Amino acid sequence: MTAKILDGKQLAQKTREALAARLRAAAERGAPRPGLATMLVGEDPASHVYVRSKRKACEEVGIRSFHLELPANARQEEVLAAIARFNADPQVHGILLQLPLPKGLDAEPCLRAIAPEKDVDGFHPWNVGQLFRGERCFVPCTPAGVMRLLDHAGVDPRGKNALVVGRSQIVGLPVSRLLLGRDATVTIAHSRSRDLAELVGRAEILVAAVGRAEMIRGEWIRPGAVVIDVGINRVEKDGGSKLVGDVEFAAACERAAAITPVPGGVGPMTIAMLLENTAQAAGL
Repeated sequence: MTAKILDGKQLAQKTREALAARLRAAAERGAPRPGLATMLVGEDPASHVYVRSKRKACEEVGIRSFHLELPANARQEEVLAAIARFNADPQVHGILLQLPLPKGLDAEPCLRAIAPEKDVDGFHPWNVGQLFRGERCFVPCTPAGVMRLLDHAGVDPRGKNALVVGRSQIVGLPVSRLLLGRDATVTIAHSRSRDLAELVGRAEILVAAVGRAEMIRGEWIRPGAVVIDVGINRVEKDGGSKLVGDVEFAAACERAAAITPVPGGVGPMTIAMLLENTAQAAGL
């Protein structure tokens, strides 16, 4: 068996094109242009790359981009004051605080300070609570991207055994709730789970989000399973540096029915879902 590759890059592009058309139509009706504020604290190179890509994506679909950079030695009060200004700005519909924050800053009060109606990352306790109640909310972008990939692949979770490997507030727990909401039978595992190979072997849908390079062996995969690999791990391999997922990709391809690549799978969908959340925040 050779698994079908679930191309997140291609699906993200289609999603962004559809959103751009929707926003153009809204603009012709006189609707305000959505605005996303990105906040970057410190000099982390990866964070700068992520924020640049998000700002570029905003401009491509017609979302106005507001950006603020603060130094690594910024005080907690400065970050909170900047969030308060964006909360009060009617041109800003969504606020994204790029994580991680530099040492000395506590991310939790900063995330709580973002107005829930502008929390397009879906990290505010109000949105988290709404998600677990099954109510309308901003769904965290990566879990939303996982579900969109499954839908695009024609995978109906109803009644299927789904295994989520990873229990983070950002991916593992939210995607588990989304799968439950679609009537899957969900098991949550993690790096300390016993008999992980047995759990993987029973899963018809596998979402790997544990953050350990190729931790899930290809030989464990149930034949015909659908594998969504959220992991992005940089490793030294074949004399150079490369990105790999949490699943042993080549071996998994021999058993799975469908699988996301790394890179080019879930990652592009995360940004696409951020743009959709921002449009939702603007009422579009």
